[in-house]
Amino acid sequence: MSSRRATTAVGSLIAASVSVVLTLSFPAGADDPGPGSSKGGKVVDAAPAGVRTTTSLPERISVDNSSGKTSITATVKNEGTQDGEQIRLLVVGFDGLTVKSVQGCAAIAAKDLPEGSNSGFSCPIGHLAAGSSKSYAVDATFDLKKTGKICLPVQTGDGGKTYWQQGPVPFGTTNPSPNAPATPLLLGTDNAPVGPGGDEPPKTGVELPKTGVGRDLLPLGVAGASLLMAGAAGLWWSRRPAGPTAS
Repeated sequence: MSSRRATTAVGSLIAASVSVVLTLSFPAGADDPGPGSSKGGKVVDAAPAGVRTTTSLPERISVDNSSGKTSITATVKNEGTQDGEQIRLLVVGFDGLTVKSVQGCAAIAAKDLPEGSNSGFSCPIGHLAAGSSKSYAVDATFDLKKTGKICLPVQTGDGGKTYWQQGPVPFGTTNPSPNAPATPLLLGTDNAPVGPGGDEPPKTGVELPKTGVGRDLLPLGVAGASLLMAGAAGLWWSRRPAGPTAS
């Protein structure tokens, strides 16, 4: 093979390699929700010594613009050095985000939902070993004409204490995509509702402290007003009497 032909062949191989890398990496990046985040989370009641319970949500989800369907992975972790006692995870939706099902969990009766929420599921976890985690597949819908929030409290099995609560933290976008097949939403971002003029309905109710990084105020509406009267400092379930628990 001549030097010129060899140079041409090598150049073609390099070009093909670059093409393959771009073709494979771009779709993976588009579909990858990124690492989980505990944004909007806060300790409520002190956990037993050596136990550190937290939760995480994906940094990004995608909402189908036709059906409004989306999927979310909710993860609970024991980042401590000791095994935990029996706990349960609650997955609760607010406003435009409605939780339809959570794998392995039971729906919370409407009468036992926190005020202001529209849906919720209770997930009995049992004892979570030190350094271990458990993830749940959450099926939900998101009305892009509204804002939407999700909340993950981690409680004792009887609901008497809340060791950790993430949220209510919003998913949203400041750049709606009504003509695209799907709209990506980011954790910790207030949604800009899709509608005539893209205007968001005026906020009402009491403003309470947010718990996420870079978030100063979290509007909780009617639920917030009830919490202030109860002196719960924005943690709406930290002192709530336990309702029926799924087994």
